[in-house]
Formats: sequence, structure tokens, C-alpha cells
Amino acid sequence: MLVNGVWTKEWDPVQATDKQGGFVRQTSSFRNWITPDGSSGITGEGGFKAEADRYHLYVALICPWASRTLIARKLKGLENIISVSVVEPALLDEGWHFGDYPGSDLDPINHATWMHQIYTQVDPHFTGRATVPVLWDKKTQTIVNNESADIVRMFNFGFGELANSEYDLYPQQLSAELEPLTKRIYDKLNNGVYRAGFATTQIAYEQAYEDVFETLDELEKRLSDERPYLMGTQLTEADIRLFVTLVRFDVAYHGIFKCNKQRIGDYHYLDLFLKRMLDVPGIRETVNIDHIKRGYYSIKALNPTRIVPEGPDMSRYGL
Repeated sequence: MLVNGVWTKEWDPVQATDKQGGFVRQTSSFRNWITPDGSSGITGEGGFKAEADRYHLYVALICPWASRTLIARKLKGLENIISVSVVEPALLDEGWHFGDYPGSDLDPINHATWMHQIYTQVDPHFTGRATVPVLWDKKTQTIVNNESADIVRMFNFGFGELANSEYDLYPQQLSAELEPLTKRIYDKLNNGVYRAGFATTQIAYEQAYEDVFETLDELEKRLSDERPYLMGTQLTEADIRLFVTLVRFDVAYHGIFKCNKQRIGDYHYLDLFLKRMLDVPGIRETVNIDHIKRGYYSIKALNPTRIVPEGPDMSRYGL
């Protein structure tokens, strides 16, 4: 929606489709890395050294991708190392907005009004979507990275001794199994609900719908041996990926995204998993049901009246 640095039209959730009318997500634009000594990371350029109070994280509490980074920040004990700003939940005609809606912030770093202004501050001719999360470098005044998967892994091992070592969200000894699992969760579930909600043809919707519930069934079975987490006894990034979709499912995806075969409360082991994750210290603090509901139901393409439903009752989860 930014073309050569100019906002071109009202915010639209569907920017591209495949040949069947399926929703295609934009590729993240900034892929640099923070490392303990500032050397080159997995992708991108070097020069971004892990330092306290150098980096700032822009997030939306409705957004599962941004919430992944908030959870990683919490689990790795980086709250006093990396500051945070939360945009307002409603998606307005110019996208994400900084303001005073409860639970939201103004922008104390760049004093922007809209998230897209952060992008054009870095590149006055930027073309693309102004997404969250964004990891900002206060020292060099630039965007380090806007890909949530990269940011989660940076928080896991990019901050060295500044981070809490209690959790290793991507243990190398589990990588051969973890990598394909996280990819499958992303493709068929995390992004699957969006592919269902933003499908522009019946066939694209039905394929996405099938992927979503096939994956939920697979993960329900995986957890049926009563392992606490997807990889066993160790909480990993796969659990974070699953959690951020599950916690939004009954209040948003089941309704506005038409993923209405079952609710998460109808699954025995996924329901227990969701409760277990909410009990991990720090994770519950990253969840704001009001922001989630108001955000998704503000999407005019799906809900022209922007009426936000009262339900469902999430008290079973303490939310």
C-alpha cells in the first residue's frame, strides 16, 4: 500500500492472490540480524551488535506474528533490554496507528502517527506493506528486521549473555524435527487461517479450511501422549507458533475467518495445551482479547459494519 513512499489507497488485507484466488502473503523486506558481537547473522548484513537499550520493538497485540516476538522477548528475559511500542488494534484506512486506545502507545522513538511512516523514514521510496513486528535500531535509526521468525530466533540466541538461558526456543539437537514441524504449522495453520479468511474463491477457501483442520487434528494427536509441549518436555518456538493461533481461534478465526468446523475448546489436548501455555510465566501478559477482537473485526473487507461480537466466553482460560 506504499508505492514509492506514497500511501496509495485504503488499507486492504488482500494485496496478491494465486491462480486459484488464494491469499498470498507479502515477503518481509528487512532481514538483517543482531548477533552478540555484531558479525553477520543467518541472513542480511553484519553490524547490528547486541546491546542493552539499543533496540525497540513495534508490535500489534492483535497480530500473531508480532505476539510471537513479544513471547520470545518475555521468555528470554529481554524486557529491560528491548523497549516496546504497541499500535492501536483497529486497522484504519492507513493501516496501523499509534494512539491512546487502552493497551496501546504513542511512538516515543520516532514520534510517528502511522506505522507506514517508520518504513518511509528508513526508505523514502519504499514500496510494500507496512507490517508489524518491526525491530528498530535506535543507534543507526533504521529497521533491522520485520520478519517475526527471524526476530524470535534473534531473541533466542542473538543477545548472548544479555538473555535468559532458561529457555532455548530452537535447540540444535532437535532442529531436524523442529524445522519441518514449524514450517508445517506456519503454512497450514498460522497462515492457513488467513488463507481461509482472505480467500477470493470457494476452492481457495475450501483448501485452506481443510489445511487448518487437518493440522489441528494432527497436533491434537501429537499431544495425545500427554507430552506437555510439541517436542516433548522442552518449550520451543513450535509451541509459540501454535499458541498464538490457538489463543485467537475461538474469538476471531472461528467467526470472521470462517474456520468454523470446531472451536479449540472442542479439542481435549489442544485445549489443555492452550491453558498450559497461558500458565507459563510471562505469556499471559502478551495476550489482549479486546485488541484481538477489535482488530480482526475492524477489517472492513470482512466486516463492513465493524460490529464486534460480545462472545465467546474465554473465562475457561482466565482471559
